[in-house]
Amino acid sequence: MGGRACKFWTVVGCVIALTPARTSAEEGFDTEHIFGFMIGSDVGNVGEREFQTQTTGRLGKGGGTYRALEHEVEIEVVPLPNFRIEVGGTASLHDITGVPDLDDRRQFNFQGASLDLRYRLLNRERAPFGLTIAAELHGGRIEETSGAKGRMYGTEFALAFDRDLIPNFAIAALNLIYQAEWAHFEVAGASDRGSTIGAAIAGLVRVRPNVLLGGEMRYFRQYEGVGLGEFSGQALFVGPTAYFQLSERSRLTMSWSMQAWGRPAGSGTNLDLANFERHQARLVFGINF
Repeated sequence: MGGRACKFWTVVGCVIALTPARTSAEEGFDTEHIFGFMIGSDVGNVGEREFQTQTTGRLGKGGGTYRALEHEVEIEVVPLPNFRIEVGGTASLHDITGVPDLDDRRQFNFQGASLDLRYRLLNRERAPFGLTIAAELHGGRIEETSGAKGRMYGTEFALAFDRDLIPNFAIAALNLIYQAEWAHFEVAGASDRGSTIGAAIAGLVRVRPNVLLGGEMRYFRQYEGVGLGEFSGQALFVGPTAYFQLSERSRLTMSWSMQAWGRPAGSGTNLDLANFERHQARLVFGINF
């Protein structure tokens, strides 16, 4: 754990050293992309277009070797005030050996496509806090945890709150999350449904005009069935986040989280590695065009 944290901050330090400093900081924050696993309430200005790549790694299960990598390519547009549309496609890589309840596999596949819609209800420049509602729909042919083939469908709904704690220096955010997943597996012919609720908080401070550093803490509860049926397990993730404004048009976000505490249903263990991973990491690069 300590080694991974040290490597993360070493990489962050190198990026800070290599990132050119600006002569003056922008007024206020644009929270649309500054968080790693969370979202902010900003959605961009009318007419903006962005290209983004998002790479997410998930490492570690209850035994054996577990590595899953997802790379998503996205296009974002803002056609109307306070309303953003994003479409994306995802490829996945799975390397699984000796993990309980998962088949061994080593594969690379096109996973699926997604549609993300966000509407800002409150602008924190004119309200006590910013508030955005987000809805993501995705479908594909690869189950993200096991890598098994089939027909996969899912939705995610989120409420994103954020507020400046110290203008142009410190900002905090809160996300409330509900996810539902449907899966029909190709080989076994079995179907599976699950749902997850969660809450996440984050804080970032400006350490240089174009660099923000902070952390995120996320708590999840997983259930069988899309209607929050039988409880399956819970987990708490914590870790650092770093945001870099590389140029006027490009940006980079780095985030890493470890499962600090968890518990599967009916167990007294201190980690839930049946329903969640031990480590999660994300790298996001975007550019306006």
